[in-house]
Amino acid sequence: MTHSDPGYGIAPPGFRLPDETRLGPVRLQVADLARSLAYYEQVLGLRLLERGRGIAALGGEGATAPIIELHERPGARPVPRRGRLGLYHFAILLPERAALGRFLRHLGELGERAGMSDHLVSEAIYLSDPDGLGIEVYADRPRETWRHAGRQLAMATDPLDVESLLRAAGGEPWSGMPAGTVLGHVHLYVDDLDRATAFYHAGLGLDKTVWSYPGALFLSAGGYHHHLGTNTWAAGAEPAGADDARLLEWELVVPRAADAASAVASLAAGGAEVAPSGSGGVARDPWGTAVRIRAADERAA
Repeated sequence: MTHSDPGYGIAPPGFRLPDETRLGPVRLQVADLARSLAYYEQVLGLRLLERGRGIAALGGEGATAPIIELHERPGARPVPRRGRLGLYHFAILLPERAALGRFLRHLGELGERAGMSDHLVSEAIYLSDPDGLGIEVYADRPRETWRHAGRQLAMATDPLDVESLLRAAGGEPWSGMPAGTVLGHVHLYVDDLDRATAFYHAGLGLDKTVWSYPGALFLSAGGYHHHLGTNTWAAGAEPAGADDARLLEWELVVPRAADAASAVASLAAGGAEVAPSGSGGVARDPWGTAVRIRAADERAA
């Protein structure tokens, strides 16, 4: 199992996820599959990889594996303005800054409203899908430019330099999510950061990277800025339920079957209930959000 020290972050007290850990697809419940597909293809620029009865899988150019799966539940309730415990947003990572600039220009041409932020480690654009599910599309700054104070990585929410980003786009038109687009991170609403720490840091084995951001905790494997964000900005809200538009599950992919088994054992030792699946399993955090842990050579059940 590979572990490096990037000079920042706090390792968990026991099991620690390997550096090569990455995210698999997010699985989303939506009210109207046709409506959602129109948005994800036309606005986001994802390609339809597969469509079945009530389910569709999407990815970037040339992708064979999806980064998003849409599951239709007719009449699912949209996300309220305040949000529900569960998904805050999922984040699509573009391979270069120029692609993010082209995406921003594309949104302007469509007249789509979006939020924008500079997080120091990355530049980000924020959207909501037709059900109100939160989406981030972002590009990372080079890792060698990331700063840290002591063991904590420096992240912020600063205004985005829109003019600079549009200049980076050059003259090439937006032609959809490019090759190399991946699911970069997931950000969740939780009700208590101590319980989130117990589940995701001590149990699942993610490193803490940022812990003094107001009401939030960021975690990762392998020195990434974050594979997972958690925040209490909707504390007191109800968890997303069966009849809601929501995140059904997100997926953590580890290199080997032994890594998946160790992650499952660590979660179980912390009191989490884990349903076995292959060498790994599916665990639910204290607010009911499901995370699937699998080895890279295993497909989700």
